[in-house]
Amino acid sequence: MTLRAPQYDGGILCLKCDQLLSSGQILPSECVSGLVELAGNPNTNPTLTSSIISLLAQLACDDNSREILHGSFNVTSTLASIIHCHNATPGEPLVLQVSLVLQKLTYNTRVFQSTNYIHELITFLVTNIQSHNDDIIMPCLGLMANLCRDNHSVQSHIKSLDNVKPFYRTLINFLAHNSLTVVVFTLSILASLTLNEKVGEKLFDAKNIHQTFQLVFNIIVNGDGTLTRKYSVDLLVDLLKNPKIAVYLTRYEHFSACVSQVLGLLHSKDPDSAAKVLELLLAMCSVSGLRSLLCEVVFRPAGPKLRAAGRRQGAGPDGGRKAECGLALVQWLSLPVEGAESCSLQALQLLNELLESCVCFCVFSQLYAEALLRTLELMSKLRQQVKDMETSFYRMLQDQRIVTPLSLALTSHHRERVQTGLSLLFEAAPLPDFPSLVLGESIAANNAYRQREAELSVKRIAVQEVPPSSILDSSNRSVHSLVEKIQNGLELQENVKDSHVSEIIDVYEQKLSAFVSKESRLQDLLEAKALALSQADRLIAQYRFQRAQAEAEACKLGSLLKEAERRREDLQCELSSQVLEVERSRADMEELLQHNARLQQDSEEHQALKGAYNALLNRSESERLLKELQAAHISLTKQNDTLRKSHEAEEEKVTEKDRERKDLEETVDVLRKELNKTEQARKDARIKASSLELQKSQLETKLKQKEDELNKHSAMISMIHSLSSGKMKSDVNLSL
Repeated sequence: MTLRAPQYDGGILCLKCDQLLSSGQILPSECVSGLVELAGNPNTNPTLTSSIISLLAQLACDDNSREILHGSFNVTSTLASIIHCHNATPGEPLVLQVSLVLQKLTYNTRVFQSTNYIHELITFLVTNIQSHNDDIIMPCLGLMANLCRDNHSVQSHIKSLDNVKPFYRTLINFLAHNSLTVVVFTLSILASLTLNEKVGEKLFDAKNIHQTFQLVFNIIVNGDGTLTRKYSVDLLVDLLKNPKIAVYLTRYEHFSACVSQVLGLLHSKDPDSAAKVLELLLAMCSVSGLRSLLCEVVFRPAGPKLRAAGRRQGAGPDGGRKAECGLALVQWLSLPVEGAESCSLQALQLLNELLESCVCFCVFSQLYAEALLRTLELMSKLRQQVKDMETSFYRMLQDQRIVTPLSLALTSHHRERVQTGLSLLFEAAPLPDFPSLVLGESIAANNAYRQREAELSVKRIAVQEVPPSSILDSSNRSVHSLVEKIQNGLELQENVKDSHVSEIIDVYEQKLSAFVSKESRLQDLLEAKALALSQADRLIAQYRFQRAQAEAEACKLGSLLKEAERRREDLQCELSSQVLEVERSRADMEELLQHNARLQQDSEEHQALKGAYNALLNRSESERLLKELQAAHISLTKQNDTLRKSHEAEEEKVTEKDRERKDLEETVDVLRKELNKTEQARKDARIKASSLELQKSQLETKLKQKEDELNKHSAMISMIHSLSSGKMKSDVNLSL
């Protein structure tokens, strides 16, 4: 499908669906976001919603696009909300369409329990799986299988439902369904929910597990389609994760035959089917008991075919032998990488796993050599695209074990093998540690072995082409004579020679010598392979130990990262609160400065009043003015006390703010300059306040002196009044 937008010069113009979401362009992303929002709106026309869902189904054409739709555009929640809005009509075409698209989107995708409408979706699935509507049952089963697989939160939620027991009974009844797809979906759900419980132990016990194996293998080989094959492979992979079931599979008597049929699927050109088959084989390699059996099936040569009597045997070394199972695996390494990257990498990984096992090193060498050469050829193509691939490629070319497969390829009868060997030799020859001398000796040994085989085959053909009547008659007469002589106890004369018998004896002697040479050569190969096996086991143990260390380190780093993230969030909250506290402190400081300014103004007014008071004291005023000054003095004294108390309260506030400032300085270094300015202003205010206090004390002293002088003057006036006459008294009063 191609989307066209003529009104734009770029954007989604002529862009295929598998490139639309991963193109990184803004316009396609905005279009998809708008479509998803429109589909999730309950007021949208159902026909338009159906068209949008059809478009989303076409966009979800690969794993990358499905992941983008699920993670970036939240399509899963939107589709679940659509089902929730139409849960009363489960048989509606829109609900069926949404269920199928959801099944496609959630395949091999983890859906968290906190996703919107996931609980409602699970309730809808459980309810409709137990219904009698066959149209909705199959997509609901497939979607439930996706949600349950490797998802402990969803599994726990389903197990906590009130109607879980009737749901289990319905699933068990589905095992007798006539549709293999329904059976596979049901087994997948039961394996996810009950594999480690009593119900699962009864379903997958030793009595029933062999029938389950046979059923799953039959579905994989003869399934209803690619979808059913995918779920069957996933089911078997999940079952192999259980140690008991893995042991049961190692004891399954038809395992080799079933694996051979599964390997036959690799001959198809469908990358999806091949990828699932390779995934299954890789899962089997993870089980130690299955690896040797799998390696025997993959690399075991087929037995020779029976041929009619008197027909000549083919001269080729592979004549009369059928194609081996491992060749299908090697073919995926020889195909172009474009379009089947995952299959090529899986085949490479599988061959690596199989060639590390002990059986593979002893399986008797042409197929092993071809597999290794194909692997090296693939590494040569990918060495510029894959990190550290070039280093591994050149390290393998300098390994001593490359000599045998390379010499077999260079001396092969097949043109492609010779060309592959020559290309690898061209790459390896300039390397400093390439074993060129050992390669030359191996090539010479292979040529000598082929020459002896050719001579023996010529002699065998000559013996077979002699007329049967003459050979049989002469040989029968010679044999009867020899038997008679042996029975009679006579010794064979040295001059008794039979040309035909001697030729036959020579042929068998040569054959026996060839067998002896083959045995010695095989013995050498077995010793070399045993040494290589021990080295491989040591490397495997080292690799597993390093991988365990890496996984432990990764877990540790993950926990440290989570702890650091949590600590960062705590510090962020603490920093926010401290910044708020600093703002409050700044407001308090500004208020304090304003109050200090008011104190300064009051101090100036006090100085003015003080000057006026001093001026009035120097004059001979009346007693009324003195009383007014005394009242003013009392008022000033009270005001001074109020100011002093206010100053003390402010001093306490300043002290408290100073302590808070010291605490804040430890965490907020950015505000240090402003706090220093505030501290300087506070010190100035303290100095001014102390100056005011000093001036107040001086004023009180002067006022006390003036009061003493006034008291003296009053005493003198009283004395004069007592001594003077009435007229003088009135005069004195007038003066006062």
